[in-house]
Amino acid sequence: MVSCSPISCGCSISCTASPALKVGEKTDEVPGRIGSLGQVSGVLGCQWGDEGKGKLVDILAKHFDVVARCQGGANAGHTIYNSEGKKFALHLVPSGILNEDTMCVIGNGVVVHLPGLFKEIDGLESNGVSCKGRILVSDRAHLLFDYHQEIDGLREAELAKSFIGTTKRGIGPCYSSKVIRNGIRVSDLRHMDTFADKLDILLSDAAARFKGFKYTRDVLKEEVETYKRFAERLEPFICDTVYYMNESISQKKMILVEGGQATMLDIDFGTYPFVTSSSPSAGGICTGLGIAPRVIGDLVGVVKAYTTRVGSGPFPTELLGNAGDLLREAGHEFGTTTGRPRRCGWLDIVALKYVCQINGFTSLNLTKLDVLSDLPEIQLGVSYKHTDGTPMNSFPADLGDLEQSKVEYETMPGWNIDISSVRNYSDLPKAARQYVERIEQLVGVPVHYIGVGPGRDALIYK
Repeated sequence: MVSCSPISCGCSISCTASPALKVGEKTDEVPGRIGSLGQVSGVLGCQWGDEGKGKLVDILAKHFDVVARCQGGANAGHTIYNSEGKKFALHLVPSGILNEDTMCVIGNGVVVHLPGLFKEIDGLESNGVSCKGRILVSDRAHLLFDYHQEIDGLREAELAKSFIGTTKRGIGPCYSSKVIRNGIRVSDLRHMDTFADKLDILLSDAAARFKGFKYTRDVLKEEVETYKRFAERLEPFICDTVYYMNESISQKKMILVEGGQATMLDIDFGTYPFVTSSSPSAGGICTGLGIAPRVIGDLVGVVKAYTTRVGSGPFPTELLGNAGDLLREAGHEFGTTTGRPRRCGWLDIVALKYVCQINGFTSLNLTKLDVLSDLPEIQLGVSYKHTDGTPMNSFPADLGDLEQSKVEYETMPGWNIDISSVRNYSDLPKAARQYVERIEQLVGVPVHYIGVGPGRDALIYK
């Protein structure tokens, strides 16, 4: 869909698209649900991450000219499979990379760890996935250094029993540098004459704050030499992505935004402080890419048929003991980024409704419905109550209220049959359809996509 042709955008890579799928167009090759998506659409997580966003982005990407990441960093792990079933674990590179005609944009809201990015690119290239001329990195994106990762671990150790449970990928410390305005951006790599001074400020600040952080002038010298090499390698990828994105919109290119993490980890709306350090909700699209709210069309929320989370923090519908273990094993619930076992529980409708309100989702992608296939009955957490029995009217900000809340459940029958080979909604067992439709009724948002397995083809369009 993308053919190279110069645009004067200040980027080392520049492309324009051949005629793309028109907004609202439907063809024999394009499922109606995909063909009706808006010119600028987004895929965002509805829970605490790990919902399977990468798979949907990968499927949708071949119908879009541009796939863009707007926030987060290498703490986001998206597992996708190519047409031959080969598994790819992506962290910084957008999930559209497997579609050879798609341009992948790493926006200004992303924090970029260059060693990790290059490792990821090398891994893709070694497996036959060409990245040359297909990845743009915002000149406004902040650089995440190895020392940010070291500080992440030191801070978690310092917090002891109150630790956040981060991936220790340095995301929080890097965003902290950004917010206190001593961060270093991609554009700074073009000014190596001042780079050492800026990095010295960062490293000195870390050494003053953390006794366990060892910093010397030799460390600085070595790091500067490393980043001189990185700067040279990254130069072909660097772009004014704000200009590129807005030019792409004006040229009627089809754009898909890929969110990292999920709204229940949002720095403002999640279970603070057990959250990430960016805005993985709809607002993060505008601030992380530099595009206007009015251009955003459809937003698809991705939600598992049950709930998981990694790290610390409240989890009202969590299943402890054997029940949680069974769900974890059936769903292979281990983190893409860290390998940590995920905490598992029933689908939390209260949290899902809250997230739908914040983001204004036009549809949902219900993933991993097949994982529930062996259960005789399934529960939905439909409401919270205070300890005195009075109902909670909204998802609480106070973690004390959340931890003490009593969840009211609705029990639904299981279907006790393997659904992983089903591709038409009408072929699902009645109990499975009832489960999907009850979620739609409770949340007020239609389910347009249903995942029944990890493969690209294991998707039902409803």
